[in-house]
Amino acid sequence: MKTKHLGKNKTKPLTGYKILDPIERIRSSESHGYDFWNAYEFSYLDLNKQPTLKVLEIKIPASSSFIIESKSLKLYLNSFYKKTFSSDTDVLQKIKKDLSKVSTAKIELKFIKKFQVEPKSLNLNTTKRKYTKKNYPICFDGFRSICPVTSQPDFAKIYILSSTKIETKWLRTLLSSFKESGEFHEQCIENIFSKLNKKFPNENIEVCGRFLRRGGIDINPIRSSKKILFFKNFRAFNQ
Repeated sequence: MKTKHLGKNKTKPLTGYKILDPIERIRSSESHGYDFWNAYEFSYLDLNKQPTLKVLEIKIPASSSFIIESKSLKLYLNSFYKKTFSSDTDVLQKIKKDLSKVSTAKIELKFIKKFQVEPKSLNLNTTKRKYTKKNYPICFDGFRSICPVTSQPDFAKIYILSSTKIETKWLRTLLSSFKESGEFHEQCIENIFSKLNKKFPNENIEVCGRFLRRGGIDINPIRSSKKILFFKNFRAFNQ
């Protein structure tokens, strides 16, 4: 896989939206959902040339033709620290225009001051139950996958909501099978949803990945069999 920036020490001096590196999205199922990106260290200059530091939430639909490679997005957002904007609205409109153009989808974004509350859930790692509960969130801690470009490990909490009971042993085995899998965050969640949807084709399934941040950004895909999502943009540590 060729990328503009990921896995490289030096990058070409690209500017503006040209920094962004689109990667074709691989859809393994007819799912609904979004990819929530949280940028914790976004800064720009106000009209008085004073730095403004914000937390930026980016919401990319799972139906977009392209995902945006994470390092290129970090470089793009980091370039705003020396640019002047008259208001939050102006800077958000600029980012929205660029990201929508590259992903070929309608992007939503906003500045946030706090995250949604983490839902109560059944801990799949420690539970003694043979089967999960219907319509009750399940949490698997310590999910691990591998970046397909750098071969570095990524970690996450995986949350699942299902309208049917699932054997806990089988589910642990499924989620643990990604330890050496070289996939981007979005593809990992897409694959988990696809496997669950195939095993339980007539049930409502929703999968949410809360990946740990890298370089000030975390990526949190959600895939669901329903248009209205249960999981929101939440964090276990609301800080």
